[in-house]
Amino acid sequence: MFFDSTVYLVFLLIVVAIFWRLQFRAQNYFLLAASYFFYGWWDWRFLALMAMSTTLDFAIARKIESTEDDRIRKRLLMLSLVANFSILGFFKYFNFFIDSFDHVAHAFGLSGIPPLVWKIVLPPAISFYTFQEVAYIVDVYKRRLKASQSLSEYALFVSLFPHLIAGPIQRPSHLLPQVQQPRHWDSDKGFDGAMLILEGLFRKVVIADNCALIANAAFGGSFGEPSFFVVLLGTYAFAFQIYGDFSGYSCIARGSAQLLGFHFMVNFRQPYLAQSLQDFWRRWHISLSNWLRDYLYIPLGGNRKGKIRTYVNLLLTMLLGGLWHGANWTFVVWGGIHGAGLAIERLISGSGEISESKSHFARWMRRLIIFNVVCVSWVFFRSPSLSESWAQLGGLANWKWDEVYLIAAQFLGAFALTIMAIDLVLEKSRAEFLFGGENRRRLQVATGVVLAMLITLFGANQASAFIYFQF
Repeated sequence: MFFDSTVYLVFLLIVVAIFWRLQFRAQNYFLLAASYFFYGWWDWRFLALMAMSTTLDFAIARKIESTEDDRIRKRLLMLSLVANFSILGFFKYFNFFIDSFDHVAHAFGLSGIPPLVWKIVLPPAISFYTFQEVAYIVDVYKRRLKASQSLSEYALFVSLFPHLIAGPIQRPSHLLPQVQQPRHWDSDKGFDGAMLILEGLFRKVVIADNCALIANAAFGGSFGEPSFFVVLLGTYAFAFQIYGDFSGYSCIARGSAQLLGFHFMVNFRQPYLAQSLQDFWRRWHISLSNWLRDYLYIPLGGNRKGKIRTYVNLLLTMLLGGLWHGANWTFVVWGGIHGAGLAIERLISGSGEISESKSHFARWMRRLIIFNVVCVSWVFFRSPSLSESWAQLGGLANWKWDEVYLIAAQFLGAFALTIMAIDLVLEKSRAEFLFGGENRRRLQVATGVVLAMLITLFGANQASAFIYFQF
């Protein structure tokens, strides 16, 4: 069930209504069952895989905590990492390596190799819950966190349905204690959760889905062959589509969790207002960028082993981050662009920190440059293959014009400027959602009514899954 569907909203209301009528232990058991039902709605065949992975890491973590022998602890850690990444690699990248081998074989004149008659189906959410389990095991190994003594509590930490399909990837030290402690209904937090859900629905069905109409037309050929104007329309439309889509999902996830008494980290902080790529990754998909920093970049050596090694670590981290998004060379190139950009910024600044300019004009020029660098990388993220990515960018040399481009640009501008205006309000107020804060209930209610009306009037009404659900 998609977060922007009537089915999900009915499911959420039923779960919330029953949840708050139960005692603490019963709440956890009920929420665990509801989360497995939610996951099974996507594909019941993979419930056993998630349960097996959860049980294995639960047992290994308890053994790591109860053992003082460092060699045994390290072996147990490696067992968990190998098991988790082997499962993830098999299901997510098997087809990728088979297809890549097939292309190489043809390049060397090797033909007649029988194709596989079956394909590996990607289990929903496997990337997200794998990363969450890995973070838990590593934190227990490093003694940052006590291992859970309850399988049901740990299973709920892994499978809690608001974050299960596409994050945010929760810190074990942040979410697990919330699972382990009694929760109490707070009407103010419940109201805030409802506001987050409304804002998320607005970002998804009004902003993202309408921008998707233009992005799909440009990348799908409905506007004709790639040209300078088609490329710009498609690239900028996708930039605001994926932002509205994923930030909308994150708002709904956080709002849903808040209705159940849980707090999720903020996953976006106005990323298109970033003045450097490092700043961008502090604002975009924050839970993933923090995970990559803490569990990949720093273990690789971070910036502690000299300048050259630092640049290599940045590049490797982002290349692997790109590959995490999908089994396609386009994601590798997307990650490479960001990794190279981060390395160049560190080379220029010496520390990677680029100070904020005091000039209003200079700040906006930096924002414009970073936004366009990010947009170039989005071309590879959106395209189904490298050849189509290069063909799309090659269209920049074609200056063919059609009047429909102006209409499309006006349509796109209306939605892009709307979400940017929202971001400017949030950037100035530092609030987690529109007009958040105390003593603003009337303004929030009015905002909620307006958002509900806009969702009803301008929702694109197309069956469009959240982009990050596929990762």
